[in-house]
Amino acid sequence: MSRSDNTPKLWAPWRMEYIRSIKQAGCIFCDKPAVDEDRENLLLYRGKTCCILMNLYPYNNGHLMIAPYEHSHQMEALPVETLTEVMQLAQECFKILRQEFRAEGFNLGLNEGAIAGAGIAEHIHFHIVPRWGGDTNFMPVTGHAKVLVQGLKESYDILKPHFEKITI
Repeated sequence: MSRSDNTPKLWAPWRMEYIRSIKQAGCIFCDKPAVDEDRENLLLYRGKTCCILMNLYPYNNGHLMIAPYEHSHQMEALPVETLTEVMQLAQECFKILRQEFRAEGFNLGLNEGAIAGAGIAEHIHFHIVPRWGGDTNFMPVTGHAKVLVQGLKESYDILKPHFEKITI
């Protein structure tokens, strides 16, 4: 679909910081858990084999990612212990997002490989996207934009105490 000069424009000034920033070398799923800056890195939980982070560019409020500590790009390379913890943590995420954000449903999945749509193909990670009735509206279709009702840091501050209670 081509865009004309009459296409509505949306102002998103927070994107300029990302556009102008110097892109860091390395892997965010390896680097973020390696430092003690959880709020800045939107890291909610550190498990035995993986961690939970908020997505910096979410599809919906509360879009989380579970990332194994092991740097691997293939599902079959992950140990059973890691896969088990991923599912246990996904279950905890569902419970917390239902309770705190009143999520009515979820998309859970991964994109393995760039050809499958993985934005960071070199390190497998699992997405949890909370859903609500009516959360798809005209904005993504006509405005090519997604409306988020809460800032990332505000969401982090609401969710973090719940993740501190996880005992897996």
